[in-house]
Amino acid sequence: MAKYITKRVLRSLITMFIIITILFALLRMMPIEGYFENFDKMSSTQIQVKLNALGLNDPLPKQLFNFYKQLLHVDLGESNVYRKGVAITEIIADKIPISMKMGLIAMVISLALGLPLGILMARSTRTRFKIGDKLGTVFIVLIEAMPSAVYHILIQFAGSQTFIGKTILGLPMLFDAANPKSYILPLISLSIGNVAYYAMWLRRYMVDEANKDYIRLARAKGVPGGKISRRHVFRNAFVPLVQYIPNSILFTLMGSLYVESLYSIPGMGGLLVTAIKRQDNTLVQALVLIYAVISILGLLFGDILMGIVDPRISFAKKEGSR
Repeated sequence: MAKYITKRVLRSLITMFIIITILFALLRMMPIEGYFENFDKMSSTQIQVKLNALGLNDPLPKQLFNFYKQLLHVDLGESNVYRKGVAITEIIADKIPISMKMGLIAMVISLALGLPLGILMARSTRTRFKIGDKLGTVFIVLIEAMPSAVYHILIQFAGSQTFIGKTILGLPMLFDAANPKSYILPLISLSIGNVAYYAMWLRRYMVDEANKDYIRLARAKGVPGGKISRRHVFRNAFVPLVQYIPNSILFTLMGSLYVESLYSIPGMGGLLVTAIKRQDNTLVQALVLIYAVISILGLLFGDILMGIVDPRISFAKKEGSR
């Protein structure tokens, strides 16, 4: 296991290096206007002086080397437009707690609703009318087939503009940290996709597991259905699903780009959208880098967690190797 983790960490570092290098090169192709607050009012001489100060006139390999030196000192540069002259680490430090708070609550909701729904659907497949499985399937199909932007808007409109949401519940359309009710609609939007995802895959894995020979043998021996479901079916079906949980947790914790923008939540997701709109190249570069690192870490943690949850999995050698 230790050897596998070491290999995975090294591969992740190499992958991270390649992705960061490619992202850096691509973002250097963006218009230079994004490095200036008042580009239209500046002379060509002023522009060149600023580009020289930022090192943007240096050869690309030298720029990349200097960029990695900054990363080693946890220096992501300064914002040029969004908050001129302010360190990006300081800007992000103000945004991360908000996204983490929303994301953590949303993930708790997703796991608390998605896993029981998947279990209910799987157990319902063994009943006569399969009502639970059919209703759950309708919900999953609607969420998975519909573009997320569509149902996010529907949730916002239905929750804040209809009679029940607006008059009875008093749910606001936009986020307000001082109003607890304003958390409800964003949390529903953040969690509903993961609820459907967890339910869909857990249901599938549990149905596959329930049809295996050792489960049939346990039933033939008279082992109670609840005991079989808890100790064998759910435990083994949860193993392949656990690989994707760290990745989804990390992304949800860092905030949804669209949801945070839709509800005007001052978090990481809304910050990236704002940075792109205002063409703050340095800030966009830092945020894209952070999301790329999050993706790699999510995959790494998922593989490690999968090996911890199921000790039967061997990563030492490939199947069939000698």
